[in-house]
Amino acid sequence: MPTQIEKARAFRVLHERSGTFVIPNPWDPGSARLLASLGFEALTSTSAGFAFSRGLPDYGVARDTILAHVADLAAATDVPMAADLENGFGDGPETVAETIRLAGATGIVGGSIEDATGRADAPIYSLEASVDRVRAAVEAARSLPFPFTLTARAENHLHGRNDLADTIRRLQAFQDAGADVLYAPGLKTRDEIATVLREIDRPLNVLMGFADGNLSVAELTELGVKRISVGATLARVAMGAFQRAAEELRTAGTFNFARDAASGAKLNGLFAPFA
Repeated sequence: MPTQIEKARAFRVLHERSGTFVIPNPWDPGSARLLASLGFEALTSTSAGFAFSRGLPDYGVARDTILAHVADLAAATDVPMAADLENGFGDGPETVAETIRLAGATGIVGGSIEDATGRADAPIYSLEASVDRVRAAVEAARSLPFPFTLTARAENHLHGRNDLADTIRRLQAFQDAGADVLYAPGLKTRDEIATVLREIDRPLNVLMGFADGNLSVAELTELGVKRISVGATLARVAMGAFQRAAEELRTAGTFNFARDAASGAKLNGLFAPFA
């Protein structure tokens, strides 16, 4: 198993080399090991996918539980593991910094901090507060004994604030505050993504896996996107298949769903080295 610093350096290389890479989102050690077995070079957690697996809503899991979860993910495979650290689990910059320091002790090599408050009445922090929070996260990341890759997220488009100019202002401010990677989940079109890329000078993470309107990896590579994640989509796909199978069993009393089941023998073979 590579050391944390070796994984951290490998993760940095993925962002520094030419081209685009896909960083899918496991929600437990089994899904992490399956993704790693398929050749993905890095992984990152999904807070929503993990919450759903525990029967909780997104943002319904406490920080200590999230940190224990990402520690399990980081230990599950040889590939670099980053984490969705939500909004740092608190409003104040000091709490965000503490979250980064604690996350650095779990074995992960990077993480994201978003500018969403978690409050319906005021869903996005002010620009000034958001920058202070990112700056605190950057300082905490730089204090770690390995190169922690910090991603700063502008959440406007996930909260009905489709103001691209403001999103760009935020990303530029996060860049100036020292963020290593920039991320504005909810950008969908070529024009939106291309406009953002023209206005920033950091690697851009783009979220795909929408119900419709997805650009392909090849199209995003052509635009100049560095990193592509899918958030909770893989977890929701798994839950969707489970729900359809259970509904068939309950309503039709048939077992056609079993045709799509993963092979038990193959899963045993995949997981046997970890026993």
